[in-house]
Amino acid sequence: MENPKTKYPQPPFDTKMQDEPGVSSEMSPKPDYGKDSYKASNKLTGKVAVITGGDSGIGRAVSYAFALEGAKVVISYLDEDEDAEEVAREIEEINGEVLIIPGDIREEAHCKLIIDETINKFGRLDILVNNAAFQMAHSSLQEVSAEEWDKTFRTNIYAPFYLCKAAEPHLKPGSSVINTTSVNAYQPSESLVSYAATKGAIKNFTSSMAQLWGEKGIRVNAVAPGPIWTPLIPATLPEEKVKNFGKKTPLGRPGQPVEMAPIYVLLASDEGSYISGATVEATGGRYTI
Repeated sequence: MENPKTKYPQPPFDTKMQDEPGVSSEMSPKPDYGKDSYKASNKLTGKVAVITGGDSGIGRAVSYAFALEGAKVVISYLDEDEDAEEVAREIEEINGEVLIIPGDIREEAHCKLIIDETINKFGRLDILVNNAAFQMAHSSLQEVSAEEWDKTFRTNIYAPFYLCKAAEPHLKPGSSVINTTSVNAYQPSESLVSYAATKGAIKNFTSSMAQLWGEKGIRVNAVAPGPIWTPLIPATLPEEKVKNFGKKTPLGRPGQPVEMAPIYVLLASDEGSYISGATVEATGGRYTI
């Protein structure tokens, strides 16, 4: 057994600050997405999964894990073509099947297009991972424009609604929906007011949808990560917070994207057949009560 405190890099980090949404190639240390470290066991063979934000961060790790587990993967992303094409190429190198779809999930029409293109390509949909998110840190509410507030809500909570609505006619009993919430649903940050509000909304949306779709045999769950080392961090947080990101957790470091992937695999697979309406917390020890 490895000591979880020292398994991955610990802060302080010396990484270049970036423009939103950030790219992995300019991060130091580089995030571990699991392409070479995730151990698969064919838990998702034959399934088709849509993953929003699947080109980077937690979504990228989930894309690799699902493909390694045998799923056909559809990656939705905004406009980071280089990252998305790299993920697609690496999935194809392991003989996986992948479809990448660029566009803005803040628009309902695009969310419907994602589902339609998935059905056209693969003929079915078994797993929907609502993972894409936007955040921006501020020290004053006066710094938060109405446009930014709207962007945060439309990306983080409108899009999962749009995608669930578009996906519903295609989801059969045994299907799984997984939403990414956050430790901010329990410990909202004073510098992430709009983001934290959406993450609380996602948690409640998950609980409601699990009740609504339970009779259909569709499971709906959420994952609540703590501080995870992704490109969003050096692109949206102040430099000092980036330098010491994750240091205040009991484990003393941020999580790596690959450490989140097995949770999504469990919730997507038949091994999670009695888990619905749950929020699985992976916070490095930060409390959620």
